[in-house]
Amino acid sequence: MYRTATCGELRISDVGKAVTLAGWVQRSRKLGGMTFIDLRDRYGITQLVVEADAPAELVETATGLGREFVIQVKGEVVERSSKNAKMPTGDIEIRVNTINILNKSLTPPFTIEDQSDGGEDLRAKYRYLDLRRNPLKKALELRHRIAHEVRNYLDSKGFLEIETPYLIKSTPEGARDFVVPSRMNPGQFYALPQSPQTFKQLLMVAGYDRYFQIVRCFRDEDLRADRQPEFTQIDCEMSFVEQEDVLNMFEGMMRTLFKNVLNVEIANPIPRMSWYDAMDNYGSDKPDIRFGMTIHEITSLAQGHGFGVFDGVPYVGAIAVPGAAEYTRKQLDELTEWVKRPQVGAKGLVYIKLNPDGTVKSSVDKFFSEEDLKAIAAAVEAKIGDLVLVLCGEKRKTQTQLGVLRLEMGGRLGLRKPDEFAPLWIVDFPLLEWSEEDGRFYAMHHPFTAPKPEHMEWFNSDKKEDLERVCANAYDFVLNGNELGGGSIRIHEAAVQERMFEVLGIGKEEADYKFGFIINAFKFGAPPHGGLAFGFDRTCALFGGQETIRDYIAFPKNNQGRDVMIDAPSLIDQVQMDELCLASTVKTDA
Repeated sequence: MYRTATCGELRISDVGKAVTLAGWVQRSRKLGGMTFIDLRDRYGITQLVVEADAPAELVETATGLGREFVIQVKGEVVERSSKNAKMPTGDIEIRVNTINILNKSLTPPFTIEDQSDGGEDLRAKYRYLDLRRNPLKKALELRHRIAHEVRNYLDSKGFLEIETPYLIKSTPEGARDFVVPSRMNPGQFYALPQSPQTFKQLLMVAGYDRYFQIVRCFRDEDLRADRQPEFTQIDCEMSFVEQEDVLNMFEGMMRTLFKNVLNVEIANPIPRMSWYDAMDNYGSDKPDIRFGMTIHEITSLAQGHGFGVFDGVPYVGAIAVPGAAEYTRKQLDELTEWVKRPQVGAKGLVYIKLNPDGTVKSSVDKFFSEEDLKAIAAAVEAKIGDLVLVLCGEKRKTQTQLGVLRLEMGGRLGLRKPDEFAPLWIVDFPLLEWSEEDGRFYAMHHPFTAPKPEHMEWFNSDKKEDLERVCANAYDFVLNGNELGGGSIRIHEAAVQERMFEVLGIGKEEADYKFGFIINAFKFGAPPHGGLAFGFDRTCALFGGQETIRDYIAFPKNNQGRDVMIDAPSLIDQVQMDELCLASTVKTDA
């Protein structure tokens, strides 16, 4: 065998054993006449020692080892004279009598250490080396553990893991599809699934009443730290359920994950909040409730004082930032410029400082008396020493801007702690979103989401104002300001589904072409059903205390959707283009 133990396995109880280890050279150093080598594998590091009086050939081999050489060693487990309490194997070392070099290594382009000297781009190019580092190893171990716990929980609840196709029909509604040309059907294309939505509904029609899949999904959209073109979902569907059944089932799953993976107890039951309350109080449909600083409307208090900026808008809102009255003018000017950035989009910022000495200072105090400012401060629940920040404009847009500002201030004040977890269900979403630009409704979730049963009269109305009042039978699972999962009770009646397509401006011919298979399926006894999909990569990242999902994916893409390690996407040759009946309009030198 190449090894009888791993590099993270041996302890003081193993002293005296003859062992064989194999792994990578982390580092080596000379001390007097002895050579010390740290040998690393997936399981840990063990120190090796080649004594000064060892055979000359062994000493020469040990001295010539470079970083990341792959070696096999044989020797005896001995007790270390200077122990290292920071290493699980720090009480022992291996007195080596044989070294076999299995493979030499070039000098790595960056250090294989927890804190590497390699930049993100360089480490992405050599991802297979980056994956040797402990932080990434721990991230992938956490991913495995979560997947294992998910499968165990869902299996215990009677769910079947069923695979669905990757090559499907393009039904663009939301993000762009990735498409795949078909050689056997010239001029026609498959799409890669954005989710298994229609297939899991068809499985419900087929009678498989509890389905799940840890499944790859694909969306051609702009990327960021928590988004990849290919990502993984914990995809689930259930039959003969109402919203409460689904929420209870997956609250149980999340409690199990937190307990078994992190040994953390979360709220039971998990609190619920309507979409309207979330927007009004937090400016976000995925609010971070680890801290307060909620949004308050102060329109009536802010208007009528001769300040035209406030008087000319439909909404004025504010947040109270605890203990931030000490902000200097320079800091406030910087914050004003920050809210003007395109990512926030505000035109300016008004502040009120409740100084520790009891005085009040504001950027608009020539328009407002001290009593007026104190009334605003009281309305937003500000205390002495707090800073009140005010934005104004169109209601939902301003609330969203205040929500972004709230998160920024929470981050600056250290209120968004990665080891604190505040889960939340968001419910009662609007079913539809009106686009002024397109002059039509879009589905806020997707076109298979059922309206609330009590809103069916509005749903069947031709009045825009009635349709805007319809709530979806939908729900999102939110954790620490991140949407981890979303789902809904689905439409299961053909007539209701056809009405949804009608409201969305999808004509019968187009609906039959894109979705005829599922409409027809509903005519053969579709049961009431609903489900939910969790973002698996994002769940892993949040459990690991990180914002970015890249470290929790073995081979991720960068922000341009490129895999710089294998240099993909890439051009294909003319033979392949001809086989696929494709012609390129892009001029290249290739």
